[in-house]
Amino acid sequence: MGDQMTKEQDDSLVDRVYSRLLGEILNGTLAPGAKLSEPKIAATEDVSRAPVREAIRRLEERGLVTHRLRQGVRVIVPDETMRANLMAVRGALEGLAARQAAENATDSERASLAVMLDAHRDKLEREGPVDYWQSNVNTDFHHRVATLSRNSHLIDLINDRFWPLFQLVRRARRDEPGRIRRSYVEHRRIANAIIDRDGDVAELLMRRHIEAAFIT
Repeated sequence: MGDQMTKEQDDSLVDRVYSRLLGEILNGTLAPGAKLSEPKIAATEDVSRAPVREAIRRLEERGLVTHRLRQGVRVIVPDETMRANLMAVRGALEGLAARQAAENATDSERASLAVMLDAHRDKLEREGPVDYWQSNVNTDFHHRVATLSRNSHLIDLINDRFWPLFQLVRRARRDEPGRIRRSYVEHRRIANAIIDRDGDVAELLMRRHIEAAFIT
């Protein structure tokens, strides 16, 4: 029992440090190229270096930081080649997720998707596009569509493996004039296709939506 409690406590510390670092990377506190110092993080979080090291390993596994000789661990600096390749992967994955969401979502789930977008519309009107853009995972449209696909492999890739990286790359475009409001309109059209059970249109619109985010 003691060993089990120790492992659970260690996992909890890793989760806490990982969540903190992930949040700081996604909100820009840790900017692209910023160096992560194990001793400083351990001191700030009041933990040993072991959970910090494991949290950084998770970030590296998800492609958010790199570890290079004599440079240490740094937040990635996405270039256009990386961004284009990532968007191509994202378009394929999320297009398939939209198709399968149209095929597999229940009536109540379709209704909840419409309710979510009504809430997004109200948030846009009330608080403006920047706050809408910074919605968390529980209110993220793409995250929800992946979940509605009911494809465990897609859910793992989109919502866990790639979601933070998508967010990091996407964040760079958040201040473009009009783009966020256009994004909401595109989300609504994709949702309508899912609600109508039209997988062909849902996949096409999702792919176009991802492409538009890259070229605008």
